[in-house]
Amino acid sequence: MRISARTFDPRAHGATSLRFVAKCTAAVALSVCHPGVIGVAAPSYADAEFLLLKALREIRATQLDAARNTINDLLTRHPNFRLAHLIHGDLLLAKVRPLQALGNTASAPADALQGLRAEASARVQRVNDAVSIDKIPANFLRLPADVRYAMAVDVNRSRIYVFENSDGKTTRIADFYATIGKEGSGKAKQGDQRTPIGAYFLQSAIAREKLSDFYGAGAFPLDYPNAWDRRQNRNGYGIWLHGVGSDTFARAPRASDGCIVVSNPDLKLLERFIVAERTPIVVAQSIDWVDRDTSNKRAQSLLTAVERWRGDWQAIDLPKYFSHYSSAFANESADYNGWTQARRALVANMQWAKVELSNVSAVQYPGERDLALVTFDQSYKSNKFSSQLRKRQLWQQIDGRWQIIFESNA
Repeated sequence: MRISARTFDPRAHGATSLRFVAKCTAAVALSVCHPGVIGVAAPSYADAEFLLLKALREIRATQLDAARNTINDLLTRHPNFRLAHLIHGDLLLAKVRPLQALGNTASAPADALQGLRAEASARVQRVNDAVSIDKIPANFLRLPADVRYAMAVDVNRSRIYVFENSDGKTTRIADFYATIGKEGSGKAKQGDQRTPIGAYFLQSAIAREKLSDFYGAGAFPLDYPNAWDRRQNRNGYGIWLHGVGSDTFARAPRASDGCIVVSNPDLKLLERFIVAERTPIVVAQSIDWVDRDTSNKRAQSLLTAVERWRGDWQAIDLPKYFSHYSSAFANESADYNGWTQARRALVANMQWAKVELSNVSAVQYPGERDLALVTFDQSYKSNKFSSQLRKRQLWQQIDGRWQIIFESNA
């Protein structure tokens, strides 16, 4: 049910009405679990956000006593939830006079108040602009069979989503409020306080004894800068998914130095889904949500190109094999010419080869429709040598044809 702000007139409800509700959102009168949305509304999963939105629903219905009880319950569970304290103060003030906006206080610093208002707006937007449960990010062209979970961050929504990969089907199972860089997204250099846009893998957790209270319940680095970032001359380091200090429950939507920050309870849930160096995380300015059929169609041409590459490598057909690589190809040690010479030497006097790929992953790079990150486990056998390794490739669509521009062993 979508409620228009015009359906609630604060003037009709006396001094106890909270006029900021009509300004903040047209959908705080949400049901206990919004139709078609996986439930951050379910208290077993994210009780803080559930109770916050429940209080806003009660405020919009002018059930102010109920709203006070809900906020008190929330603060009992999470006494460091600053946004809840702000709403609690508004509810107390509403007993004596009408309120004009969220945060009717002259004592709070303007930037802190602005951050809390932005947090409230971001949390409610999750309900206002609910994404149908049958939609998935267009970025996930294929997830590997051995990786059960993947994550995606929508910068515009201040949201991190979790997806389960089972039997070739990707399903959204959870989402959480998230903070990004103070200067927004599009990291290009060290110290710019921006969160990178790209396709990454979460790395091993930083040992707790190495972390200060600032990082809260833990920290998982992203592999920024990756190969594409380096090709774009992007630098910097230390981009992590981490928690918050003990003095606060959550930070404003734009409040980090470039990291992705969630509440400590949410991080403890998120860490259950992370396998170091295997769990992909896409960071997009705005996620392009598509249905599974559309996603499968978009993936087909790339996956066909990968299979042809495998077949030509197995056939030791060097002209066809090299045709899958762009002349702009470079790896971490050689350009195209140096690399092709090394490959020719590798297969000299090779009589036969067998190449098998498993756990193939293909992720469209956010903001780069014609760029994809492909990873897989490769089994290579020949009369000269055998190897088992994990490979990572960047494929780019050039003149309508997918070609490899980077390759490395992961």
